[in-house]
Parts: sequence; structure tokens; C-alpha cells
Amino acid sequence: MILLRFLTILAAIVLTNTATAQPLAKQLFGAQKASSQQKSAAFGSYSRGCAAGSVQLPETGPTWQAMRLSRNRNWGHPEAIDYVQDLSKFAAKQPGWNGLYVGDISQPRGGPMTSGHRSHQLGLDIDIWMLPGDNMRLSRKARENISSISLRRSNGAFVNGNWTQQHHAVLRQAAKDKRVARIFVFPGAKVEMCKNEKGNRAYLRKIRPWWGHHYHFHVRLKCPRGSNGCVNQDSPPKGDGCAEAQQWVNNILNPPPPDPNAPAPKKRREYRLADLPQQCTQVLQSN
Repeated sequence: MILLRFLTILAAIVLTNTATAQPLAKQLFGAQKASSQQKSAAFGSYSRGCAAGSVQLPETGPTWQAMRLSRNRNWGHPEAIDYVQDLSKFAAKQPGWNGLYVGDISQPRGGPMTSGHRSHQLGLDIDIWMLPGDNMRLSRKARENISSISLRRSNGAFVNGNWTQQHHAVLRQAAKDKRVARIFVFPGAKVEMCKNEKGNRAYLRKIRPWWGHHYHFHVRLKCPRGSNGCVNQDSPPKGDGCAEAQQWVNNILNPPPPDPNAPAPKKRREYRLADLPQQCTQVLQSN
């Protein structure tokens, strides 16, 4: 019995040491320069997965520009690439806009990123800059140095003077697309849209308040058909979500007292390949 217990403990130590000796998943996926030669598919969840057969958004299109090209994060599922191109055509019709400046989508094979996002791992998350895309002929150097603009005031409780009807129109169009699961934007923008929307308000359900997201808005697409290994996020609550967004604003303006019984926040564990869906090993190994 004592020998058996010793062997069990020894095996556990070996397994633990083996796991911790593995490189971090973000190092493995961040090192990939091109997509896998596989059928396009998403595996896992938005914050714990990978992407097979990703497509690269062309750096420049008639109505879009991929930004921060040095990051090599303009890769995504074909539906994400089609979505960007469709939305950019609409944006180009807005006064003062000639298209969209597109931020991070995903790495060539998805997966955890070496810096920044916790999500964007499936090639189904897209960051769209708030800066109106007026110049569709920016150089690579300019795309590294130019910055977006912030639309928030009072820590996100309100929009500032950079907010326009065109931002409302682009966000509305972005959310109305059936491929979209939700869109993250700072609370003040959601409240402003709730106040000013005069037409069908159903799309507002998909516009969700979240911290940050005042230099860009974050589009999250649903798992595409046929991606059986892809895990959708739960649908947003029923209704337009305007009361919830207003509560976010109220809490920004008048923060509630801290909960003395709240547990201390835990440090997020860095994922290793073994933590991701089994298909992600094949994604990495594919040519």
C-alpha cells in the first residue's frame, strides 16, 4: 500500500513537471507566420481555442485597410473576412468615411496571443477602429504610427465630441448582420444609441457594454455552420439591454462600495497546448 501511494505521488510529480516544461501555447501560436493547410474551422471557445485554414484579410482593399501589419493579426475564418468586406462597403457610403480601419482579427492559426487579447483565438473576433477610414492609401509605416480616436467621456459614461451619427449607423449595420453574436463597446456609446434609435431596436440586444472599447468596437461572430468543434458564447439576455447599459453608466458615475466579502482576484493561468482542444495540435502540425 505504501509503495503504491509512493508511485502514485511520483507519477503525479512527473506529469506536473512535464506539463510545466511545455512551452506556453501563446509562444507556439504566436510563432506561426501562415495559416494551416486545412479546411477552415474554429475549435474551442473564443478565449481558449485555435483556428484551422484561416484566410488573410488583404492589407488594402477598396474600402478597408488592415492596421498594425507588423502584428500579423489580419487572419480569420472566411466568414470573418467576408464580414469585414461587407461592413466596409457600408461604411464607405457614410459622409466623411471611405471605409474601415481594421485592427486585430486573429493570428494565422488563432490560439492565445503573445500580447493583448484574451479572446480573438478562433478567427471570429474583429476589432474595428473608431477613427473614420478616410484615407485608403496609407503606407505600412503610417499604419504602424497612426492612432485611432477615443469616443468616451467621463471614463466611458458618455460619448464625447468625436461621436457622430455615422458611428451609430456603422454600429447598427454591424450588429444587424445575422452572422454577429455580439458587439462590445463602452457603456456610454450603448446608452447614446439607445437614446437616439428611432427605428427597429432589435439589433441593440447585440450591442453589449464592456470596459475599454472606446478606441475600437469589437465584433464577435457566431460559430460558422460546420464548425462542430466551435463553442458559441451564450446568447445575450432578451430585450434591448438599454437598462443594463444605463446601470453600467450609473456605476461609473457613482461607484458602489466594494464588497468586503469578495474573493481576491485570481491570476489568470497561461495556457499550454494541452489546455486547448485536441484539434489544436493538428492545427500547429499542419503545413
